[in-house]
Amino acid sequence: QVRLVESGGGLVQAGGSLRLSCAVSGALLRLNFMGWYRQAPGTRREFVANITSGGTTDYADSVKGRFTISKDNVKNVAYLQMNNLKPEDTAVYYCNIPNWRGANYWGQGTQVTVSS
Repeated sequence: QVRLVESGGGLVQAGGSLRLSCAVSGALLRLNFMGWYRQAPGTRREFVANITSGGTTDYADSVKGRFTISKDNVKNVAYLQMNNLKPEDTAVYYCNIPNWRGANYWGQGTQVTVSS
């Protein structure tokens, strides 16, 4: 059974930093494409960043230069380092493995709140 568990969210002032973690069990990050998404109240879930099995990364324009996605293939944990946070970054953040043996997996989400 595949399980993704996010952690590291919290309340931070604008300009601050947080590091989110996504602990994966039942699937191997070294073999998988995975991503981070976020959803603010009343909005659609949106793409934040992704990383391929080989380590190539991509980011939404709104977070480029501020967020960094990475992974530890030994620990099987993915990370999202978020710097210079803005109030508009407030959302529930989810990690995702879109295709492991034909199925799409999401974590339960972690709340990030940025105060102005």
